[in-house]
Amino acid sequence: MLSAMKFLASLLTVLVASTLSMSNVRAAEADWQTDYKAALAQAAKEKKSVLLDFTGSDWCGWCIKLDKETFSESRFKNFAKNNLVLVEVDFPQKKTQSAELKEQNEALSKQYGVEGFPTLVLLNSEGKEIARNVGYLPGGPDGFMKWVKAAEKN
Repeated sequence: MLSAMKFLASLLTVLVASTLSMSNVRAAEADWQTDYKAALAQAAKEKKSVLLDFTGSDWCGWCIKLDKETFSESRFKNFAKNNLVLVEVDFPQKKTQSAELKEQNEALSKQYGVEGFPTLVLLNSEGKEIARNVGYLPGGPDGFMKWVKAAEKN
C-alpha cells in the first residue's frame, strides 16, 4: 500500500510539472523561437519574412488577447509555417528566462525602439524592417495575414 501511495505521489508530481512546463505551448505549437540570430539565418535560407512579437506573455492583456485570437488559431499556424519565421521577444513578469535571453530581448527592444506591448515587427528575409504594428492587431488570423501580405507587396 505504501509503495502504491509513493507511486501516486510521484505520478502527481510529474503531472503537475508537465502542466507547468506546458505554459509556453504557443512556442512549441507554431514553431516560435527565441534565438534572433538563428531566426535571421533561417529566414535568409528559406526566403521567408521574420515576425518579431514583442510581448509581455504573462501580464499584458492585449498580448494575451492577440495570442488567443490570432496566434493560437490554425489558420495563423498554417500561414506562418509556409511564410514566416516566428520570434517571440518576451518580457514576462512571472516566467523565468536565462540571462542571455533577457539580454538579447532588451537589446532587440532598444534596436527596434519598442515602447509598448504588443509590438509586431515584420522583417524581410534580409532582416530589413518592412512593417510595424504597435498595439493589438484586430481581425484575427485574416487581419494578420492581410497586414503581412500588404507589407510584403511594398
